[in-house]
Amino acid sequence: MEHMNGLKVFTGSANPALARRIAECLGDPLGRITLDRFPDGETRVQIEEDVRGRDIFIVQPTCPPVNENLMELLVLIDCFKRASAARITTILPYYGYARQDRKDMGRVPITAKLVANLLTTAGTNRVVALDLHAAQIQGFFDIPVDHLHARPVIQEFVRGLEIPQRDFVVLSPDEGSIKRALAYQKKMGGSIAIVDKRRSSATETKQANLIGASLDGKVAMIFDDMISTAGTVVGASHVAKKNGAREVYVCATHAVLSGEAINRLREAPINQIVLTDSIPIPPEKQLPNMKILTVAKLLAVAIRRIHLNESVSVLFE
Repeated sequence: MEHMNGLKVFTGSANPALARRIAECLGDPLGRITLDRFPDGETRVQIEEDVRGRDIFIVQPTCPPVNENLMELLVLIDCFKRASAARITTILPYYGYARQDRKDMGRVPITAKLVANLLTTAGTNRVVALDLHAAQIQGFFDIPVDHLHARPVIQEFVRGLEIPQRDFVVLSPDEGSIKRALAYQKKMGGSIAIVDKRRSSATETKQANLIGASLDGKVAMIFDDMISTAGTVVGASHVAKKNGAREVYVCATHAVLSGEAINRLREAPINQIVLTDSIPIPPEKQLPNMKILTVAKLLAVAIRRIHLNESVSVLFE
């Protein structure tokens, strides 16, 4: 379309499949770019088309390997800045280092802030993030940040399950997820329950009591922003089953799936695990009870609105 001529989407190597889906939603192929490594391992980037004066969108989640993908993103931004792009917007379906957002003990960094500084210094003019682990990360930037949520995508899938309201219980896997659970419960109805989680070490947690609605004979729906080691959601699923839940569903935006996550999920009493493609999930980490939803349309709408200088706030609903 003529009014979209200035827009171009490019991708790094972190999640090209998602970037292609976004470009398809926009009706325009991905921009041509060469990405490889010099013999010593340094990132090499060359843009294969004219981007002078264009509105550039770079899709690059800083997922594992985090440092490589982050460095590649910084080089990409610098490359487009030096190629005289009119505006550079970074699309971050997953924000690496987001969990290092505060000093929770002495002599530790706030790396989430450092990443914000690096992206800004590299030359990005705007950031679009999806389900940040901590919403306050938006304040780490001195440039516009649009914080989107995958909630509409996940809600559409859950509604398709046609679970009766009387049987539907939103189960918060810990106290820190109560706000998220309430947001889903407000939109989808049902009742709410909370797992009283106790942390036994930096890497291990144990679930204790259940607070709120009864799960006896009900369908427990667990929502989280990410599944990393899977300890939290697996523990919550065991609590749900112990308290009589008929079925257990786990929904999360980011499939980090590190450490023993896959083994834990495989053995957990979970009927279905619902994830998005914000992070690519390799075949060896895909389980038979996994459902992968795409956030491409959501991000494509945000890109189109930003390009046309329209409000993005409607997507926050």
